[in-house]
Amino acid sequence: MIYFDNAATTYPKPRAVRETVSRALTQLGANPGRGGHEMAYAAAEEIYGVRTALSQFFDLGAPENVIFTKNCTEALNLVIKGLARPGCHFVCSDLEHNAVTRPLETLKQRGVCTWEAACTGETEEKTVAGFQACIRKNTAAIICTGASNVFGKALPLEKLAALAHAHGIPFVADLAQTAGILPLSMRKSGIDFACAPGHKGLYGPMGTGVLLCNSTARLETLMEGGTGNLSAQLTQPENYPERLESGTLNVPGIAGLGAGVRTVQQNGVSEIYAHEMHIMRRIAEALSQMPNVRLYTALDSPTERFAPLLSFTIRGMHSEEVGAALARRGIAVRAGLHCAALAHQTYGTTASGTVRVCPSIFTKEQDVKSLLNSVFQIAKKA
Repeated sequence: MIYFDNAATTYPKPRAVRETVSRALTQLGANPGRGGHEMAYAAAEEIYGVRTALSQFFDLGAPENVIFTKNCTEALNLVIKGLARPGCHFVCSDLEHNAVTRPLETLKQRGVCTWEAACTGETEEKTVAGFQACIRKNTAAIICTGASNVFGKALPLEKLAALAHAHGIPFVADLAQTAGILPLSMRKSGIDFACAPGHKGLYGPMGTGVLLCNSTARLETLMEGGTGNLSAQLTQPENYPERLESGTLNVPGIAGLGAGVRTVQQNGVSEIYAHEMHIMRRIAEALSQMPNVRLYTALDSPTERFAPLLSFTIRGMHSEEVGAALARRGIAVRAGLHCAALAHQTYGTTASGTVRVCPSIFTKEQDVKSLLNSVFQIAKKA
């Protein structure tokens, strides 16, 4: 199989990740923080080591503020619902994933809050102005994706964080498509809360995610339970990470995530981005010249920045037809609406959806040739 569905989850996983997960399953089988024996201590040390690695990787400067979740969606729910107060208001972009819009809409349906989507523009200044126009006196937070998971458009997170702080409100970033691909310093960016998947650009196993807390704002809990300490206390602990980590952690997954982060560091974030963007520009240039193919991602735009992914359609075919035709040729892509209805409404692709292509550090030139040849063969028959 030729794999171009890395925006959903990266595959294959690095050898170091696979070996680390296997080691954790055999050598770290005890529950961290819940035993006074050697294996429990070893599991706890492994977890803390990965916290420290993630804190350093994202320049957070506080390992205790690294909260482990099962995915980016859970992290976003922790923040959104943790910041929500009766009568409040949220602002997000018109490119957001359902991991943002569905929690917001759920709160709206329950009568807790309202929300609206800011218009993104062809320049960073217009995007910031779009968010500015949506801020109200009762706005609880601005939430924004680092890059659209459908079209790759990157948004100016630092400028939006500055805008939020100018109004005295927190800024939340969804790093689903940028963690491990675009460099980020939590301390320099001004981002208050960042949510990231472990299984995409960080190359960890599925079932891993992380919430990075860079704010004094205290999140309300999404759930409560055992934390391995303060067991005589009936209320949830106040301090991070225990406040937001109830129940047994995914030790093998977290250990594998640590190995994934080390792999990214060894390859270099800038080098990974350069490799993947080279591949994407090669694909974009070829697709733009194919008959019946419409490309929606302008990677060489002078005013916009992009993550290394793109979307296209073939005239006369639904995107899922194209995806199925590519799958029959042994090529894995993502087709449809990509859990991002707002983005498709913004680009006018709701009826057909799009075909999304995303490489990884493992993508080779032969993979690119096979993809382009297959798209050409499908498109010429459309």
